[in-house]
Amino acid sequence: MSYKKKYLPLVLGVAIAAGIFIGGKLNFTDTPDRLFSTNSKKDKLNRLIDYIDYDYVEDVNTDSIVDVTVNGILDNLDPHSVYIPKEDMERVSENMKGDFVGIGVSFYTYRDTITVIRAIEGGPSEKAGIKGGDRIIMADGDSLYGDNIKDGEIIKRLKGPINTKVDLTIFRKGEPNLLKFKIKRGVIPIKSVDAAYMLTDKLGYIKVNRFAESTYREFKKGLDKLIDSGATEIALDLRGNPGGFLGIAEQMVDEFLENDKLILFTKNKRGHIEESFATRKGDFEDGKVYVLIDENSASASEIVAGALQDNDKGTIVGRRSYGKGLVQREMDLGDGSAVRLTVSRYYTPTGRSIQRPYKKNGHEDYFEEYFDRLDSGELLDPSKIEVADSLKFTTPNGKTVYGGGGIVPDIFVPIDNSLHNETLQYIEQYQFFDNFIFRQLDIDRHAYDGVSRNDFINSFEIEDALVVKFQDYVNTQTRQKVTFVAYNNEVKQYLKATLADQLFGNGAFEEVFNQTDLMIDEVIKLSMGK
Repeated sequence: MSYKKKYLPLVLGVAIAAGIFIGGKLNFTDTPDRLFSTNSKKDKLNRLIDYIDYDYVEDVNTDSIVDVTVNGILDNLDPHSVYIPKEDMERVSENMKGDFVGIGVSFYTYRDTITVIRAIEGGPSEKAGIKGGDRIIMADGDSLYGDNIKDGEIIKRLKGPINTKVDLTIFRKGEPNLLKFKIKRGVIPIKSVDAAYMLTDKLGYIKVNRFAESTYREFKKGLDKLIDSGATEIALDLRGNPGGFLGIAEQMVDEFLENDKLILFTKNKRGHIEESFATRKGDFEDGKVYVLIDENSASASEIVAGALQDNDKGTIVGRRSYGKGLVQREMDLGDGSAVRLTVSRYYTPTGRSIQRPYKKNGHEDYFEEYFDRLDSGELLDPSKIEVADSLKFTTPNGKTVYGGGGIVPDIFVPIDNSLHNETLQYIEQYQFFDNFIFRQLDIDRHAYDGVSRNDFINSFEIEDALVVKFQDYVNTQTRQKVTFVAYNNEVKQYLKATLADQLFGNGAFEEVFNQTDLMIDEVIKLSMGK
């Protein structure tokens, strides 16, 4: 499998999702006559669609033509102005809102039956007594098992209006009869803070996976917990974070910067500038901060890193970020669909734009720049990072920073090839770790009843026999013959982290995985003055 094939889904996903969104939406549906009836170009497009609808020799789905037309128009703009069809809006909105209404379980369809991996902490199912390993057989009298039932249909049955109830019939191993539960649907958070825990006595760690509406509340809760635990330094992990709401990034930066420090400014095509400044409310202004970034840290992640770097606050650790400095506004198109249109550029406090070029070779090359970085050796050697002297800026303390294509870190950490080899990426992509661990737990979930979270994370070891068993499982699922001799330890790490996640959740995966993470090791050394 080539590098391009291996990483393309990841890179495209980040590129499409990456964005900085202004909080408001524009809705043009109230004045369609004024907006659309007086422009000859718009009349021309509307008339063509009408001709096809009424006179074309065959029946045509004109909705699909409109979708193609909209996408064609946006293809002539920047790579981050995107169309969101009606059928995708609910999912996209939930992801950015940070919650949804449901019963609060993560599940896996195992042998044509919905099986609970874990009830979400504090959610309706946990409160009602639903446990990992439970099979959901029926919902409101309708069966939820069989070869033909799809995940989308399952989710539709389990979700619903807030405070409505659903009657579940559960099969639980060891129970002689089916169990009945009445669950009241509630608001279920889609967590954007994966973990918040102490790395050392003074160094706290927070992992943020996106900037949704709920992210600042989650972040503040995690930050407060770490401060209460004695943290005087914070490692803020934004690796792989594709961005989100502009205002959320500003609130997060405000926790670290002193009053009236410039966070960023935006400029639209008419030259209008809007500036954002820190306020007095920051709770970590006196603490030290390390921001972890990589080639998939984009937009709002880059706002945070750029604001702190340009204000000489803390240290940026990792690899050059994605390079996305455009701001979108979501605009309702009146039929349930929407467009996210680029309306301005943002600039870091020193005045640099970190948006990389996108007009020269088209959108496809823009999205595939990762492979250029890989081929150039930039992900392994900081001297390979291309910077332009014409885009050189200076911070108040005299540090040189560059615009024109992402945030260049203060401390470079190369990509860990032991975790980015083709075999492990393939296995992770197809969720073999998750599925295998789930099946192992399903054999005897009570085997871990006496193991505490801390003991598991710090002391539990994966046996070689389990690695062999996993290897056999993978080979039954794929035509490729896989062996783990060369990276036995890495497979053990993935298995332990996945097992921790399914047993304990709430950041257990990160706590295990970070124990051998090169970037975390570098931050700990910096914190200790090494």
